[in-house]
Amino acid sequence: MSDIDQTLAGRKKTHGSFKEHAGVAQALKDSLRGHAGWCELTWEQREAVDMICHKLARIIAGNPNEPDHWHDIIGYARLVEKAISHEEI
Repeated sequence: MSDIDQTLAGRKKTHGSFKEHAGVAQALKDSLRGHAGWCELTWEQREAVDMICHKLARIIAGNPNEPDHWHDIIGYARLVEKAISHEEI
């Protein structure tokens, strides 16, 4: 098994199957982008929302007890908090 295949096999344990993860992530993102409020978000807020959806999809499709998923969500929320408070990011 190649290095990348070993990495992918490990990720499947924490992130779930790519197909399932992709379906959940895209459904979340489509739902949010279809709302009028999406147009009110800054680039940073949009990216953070996309990444939070990505992390939520990993929680749903993969291992919900993986601390990194939750830690990353906190991180993206903190980046937006800093941006809207005009702190350096």
